[in-house]
Amino acid sequence: MNVTIKPSRRISGRLRLPGDKSISHRVAMLGAIAEGVTRISNFATSQDCHSTLACLRSLGVSINAEANHRVTIQGRGLSGLQPSTRTLDAENSGSTIRMLSGILAGQRFTTRISGDESLQRRPMKRIMTPLTEMGARIEATQEDYPPLTIHGGALRPIRYELPIASAQVKSAILLAGLYAEGETTVVEPILTRNHTELALRGFGGEVHTAENTASIRGRKKLCGIEITVPGDVSSAAFFVGAATLVSGSDLFLTDVGLNSGRRGILDLLVEMGASIEISGNRLHGGEPVADLRVRPAALRGGKIGGPQIPQVIDEVPILSVLATQSEEGMEIRDARELRVKESDRIRSVVENLRAMGARVEEFQDGLAIPGRQRLHGAAVKTFGDHRIAMAFAVAGLVADGETVIEGAECAGVSFPNFFSVLEELRS
Repeated sequence: MNVTIKPSRRISGRLRLPGDKSISHRVAMLGAIAEGVTRISNFATSQDCHSTLACLRSLGVSINAEANHRVTIQGRGLSGLQPSTRTLDAENSGSTIRMLSGILAGQRFTTRISGDESLQRRPMKRIMTPLTEMGARIEATQEDYPPLTIHGGALRPIRYELPIASAQVKSAILLAGLYAEGETTVVEPILTRNHTELALRGFGGEVHTAENTASIRGRKKLCGIEITVPGDVSSAAFFVGAATLVSGSDLFLTDVGLNSGRRGILDLLVEMGASIEISGNRLHGGEPVADLRVRPAALRGGKIGGPQIPQVIDEVPILSVLATQSEEGMEIRDARELRVKESDRIRSVVENLRAMGARVEEFQDGLAIPGRQRLHGAAVKTFGDHRIAMAFAVAGLVADGETVIEGAECAGVSFPNFFSVLEELRS
């Protein structure tokens, strides 16, 4: 599916974003292995999260997903999952395969889990190594690519130092730690988002955190909860970027999740000069939530790297678009992980910016983009990557002429109605 984006004079209105994808994955998985019923409001609309629900159903979990984004899960307890009669399909969701593998490692049966062609090109060694150290046996294609065959069973607690900061890998280890006798500890080189730790506490897990360390006490019963999932700040970033760039804009975003490990994109943009007012701070299920008002502003730009990168890794595509319109441009480094996302996001951004007439220098771990550039409408490719699709839709709002997003349907991985929402807000 191709979508045509025309230049815009204004982005305005009020928007309540779909539920946070990262949180939705986690509460669905924990609800499945908790005892009792878990009721989730504002569950993410993303295909990725519904891939998680489909995998859980294949493991014997009763799940009712209603049209109003309410999901009810009848938990089966830590040891109540059933062997699947077929290969679990995580589709395009790295979150699903990585985090669910932690739970599968503790099951006393064998599971095969795979995904689409894109997911089968994403290496899994970072979860395989610690889960194997805990006692699971995992077989993969070409050493560390999906499909994975996970022979689960009794696990032992470990203390594991992550070589590369990753919230998904940390989560896989903590979830596996639920099945180990004793305390499992993860040490991060850089602190990442703590959705798993907060969710585990909400379900009754015994979690301890200190500085860059998180520990879980194994074999503790989890209990079902009721939770409203905050709006996805990663999805908010595209609309924040659009309202920042398009003159005359005045946009309100309500119930946005502002977890300390996720709000890095907002803090960075404010530091660069963005006009983002935050009000109504409150908590939803232990997660901080607030409302945002965004108006146009000139961004200074600057250098991004080191400990900042884990906080904004998902937002690099939209940051790259914003860089072209900033005063000083941006240089983004230490982001090599982007090479193995849904696409090679560094290469995808570079090719599309050049197609729109922008100058950009590519590095193995990032890119440098001069500021004050004029973008020209062009046909751009999504490379099957939802964040590339949405980022270049924003670029099209400020480009000369029309921009055609080729393969725009991939936005559904995280935000199925992104383009219709964008059209409603623009004028």
